[in-house]
Amino acid sequence: QNNGKTFREALGEIRYGAWTLEYFAGWADKVEGQTIPVPGNRFNYTLRQPLGVTAHIIPWNFPLQLAIRSFAPALASGCTVIAKPASLTPLSLLEWARVIEDCGLPSGVFQVITGPGGEIGDALAGSSGVDGIVLTGGVSTGKVVMKKAAENLTPVTLELGGKGCNVVFPDANLKFCAKAVCFGIFMNAGQMCWAGSRLIVHEEVAEELTSMIVEEVAKWKVGPGLSEGVRIGSMVSMAHRQSVLDLLEKGLNEGGELVCGGGCPDGELENGAFMEATIVKGVGIDNTLFKEELFGPVLAISTFTEDKEALAMANNTEFGLLNGIWTQKLSRAHKFARDINSGMISINEYPITFPQTAFTGWKSSGIGVEQSAEAMKFYTRVKNVNVNLG
Repeated sequence: QNNGKTFREALGEIRYGAWTLEYFAGWADKVEGQTIPVPGNRFNYTLRQPLGVTAHIIPWNFPLQLAIRSFAPALASGCTVIAKPASLTPLSLLEWARVIEDCGLPSGVFQVITGPGGEIGDALAGSSGVDGIVLTGGVSTGKVVMKKAAENLTPVTLELGGKGCNVVFPDANLKFCAKAVCFGIFMNAGQMCWAGSRLIVHEEVAEELTSMIVEEVAKWKVGPGLSEGVRIGSMVSMAHRQSVLDLLEKGLNEGGELVCGGGCPDGELENGAFMEATIVKGVGIDNTLFKEELFGPVLAISTFTEDKEALAMANNTEFGLLNGIWTQKLSRAHKFARDINSGMISINEYPITFPQTAFTGWKSSGIGVEQSAEAMKFYTRVKNVNVNLG
């Protein structure tokens, strides 16, 4: 009810959030320094101390899961947290604040501030009282936050946009691939930074795979998130849906061929922010649907004939978050994993992530790492201590 997603997806947020909390709770007593051999009669060591006050600007697409992903390592490191939820979806985080207070967290360690991003977010990013800033959001917002933070040389972690692809070779398990491709673009109504919005498929199997995906899409019922059997709930707002429809229309005018979907359900759903699962084929590398992040349930299909062409197409984007490779050939899989310019690669499944694995983007997809032991490093700073033993 907070942002229109299905009950199944909302439950998934809670489960992943609990998993994340459990993982980072295990790190609370494992933040260690080092002893360092140095010349002379000296003892030298390092301490890792909490960064301090951390500000967390949370997006609306996963208002609980991404909030927990952001502040769990901060709390485990000994930092305090100021969380700013998206204006469209404040309810999840406000309820979480109530729960965490009931669990006995000391007063003031975790705080929530609601309000417009342009006002609250800017104030947090530019505050000299904030020691670290974590944002999950769009590229333009990330740039604004980074500029504000630079005024005080405040360190930032930015998890921004994505334009993920699945590169599919003829030897792939097409049946499993079709299911994964649909899940990777149509869950949460396509409103995911790691969405696999591009399908780059070998022309030898393009028609077969497209048919299998269309067959799978028929199972993705659109409707209210609390209704039984619904797999695509409402988008977050009418305005956001319209922006997706506008970009879709632009892509079709640029040569994309509509395979299915492309509109809004009628009848009892016509007054909501619902959108059909949409597939467009024949998408060239200069097409809007290939280049821009739509943040909606739209899959753009492109074809290739040679491996080097597929690699070039995969990298032909300003983003570098998550990309998938589908092949049974081990050498090809590892070569593409090495050469695709993104922070995360998934081979023969999509999407996939765990609290203990790094969630990180390259290029315009962001700076820094969330999840995993790497995230703990952001929330602590190193202090070197040298002792002259006489």
